[in-house]
Amino acid sequence: MLAYLQLMRLDRPIGSLLLLWPTLWAIWLTGHPSIYITIIFILGVFVMRSAGCVVNDYADRHFDAHVERTKNRPLARGALTEKNALWTLFVLLFIALCLLLTLNKLSWLIGCFALLTALIYPFMKRYTHLPQIILGIAFSWSIPMVYAATIEQFPLTCWLLFFVNICWTISYDTEYAMVDRNDDVKIGIKSTAILFGCYDKLIIGLLQIASIIGLLLISLINQLSLIVYIALLLVTALFIYQQWLIKDRERNKCFNAFMNNNYIGLIVFLGLFSV
Repeated sequence: MLAYLQLMRLDRPIGSLLLLWPTLWAIWLTGHPSIYITIIFILGVFVMRSAGCVVNDYADRHFDAHVERTKNRPLARGALTEKNALWTLFVLLFIALCLLLTLNKLSWLIGCFALLTALIYPFMKRYTHLPQIILGIAFSWSIPMVYAATIEQFPLTCWLLFFVNICWTISYDTEYAMVDRNDDVKIGIKSTAILFGCYDKLIIGLLQIASIIGLLLISLINQLSLIVYIALLLVTALFIYQQWLIKDRERNKCFNAFMNNNYIGLIVFLGLFSV
């Protein structure tokens, strides 16, 4: 059972939380934070994140054993078979489908795009140095899906939030990729951390600035309260702290910078929740 939990990353929920926060942002920004919609989307986040992890480990089953951080994953160490992984994926996708069918038809359409992006993402690191962009898009589909399920419209705020989340996701996943950069170069895996090279910290910083500007625009458009602006000041301070952590590109500190993004998501949500 532990191996299945590890395969779905339920023992390490950071990825699910990073997917959850922008989903909750969108729910509160629509002005329709119903308990029903909130529960459906929370369940959907954890199920789809788990499915994405299974696909990722299946795709990387021949590579993970050669990377220090991933060598003990269930498929890499032989605790589960490829068949086990595929059956797990089938069950998770079935649960996701059941959740999706409780929403309206417009949500179904967006759900198809979300599923397609989630399934192709793990394979992109073989063909492009920009898999983090694909991940950013995959992690952002829940935003228009929330708007589809609640108000059935896609205002400017929806697409600004979509853009913000893509920028934020690329920034934190590049920090994550910096941890594995040396191993990835050896085995031929591609990432923005490799592509950006010596400009990695600068580009991460620019993406973080773009995220802040986008959130400021959303706050102005929606005439949000002072508490949201205070939250954004705290977020800015945390981004500066992350820049300090990654300044020497040391593996553990880059990983800590990545983990710190959970607080970014939480603080923005608390700001919106208080409105």
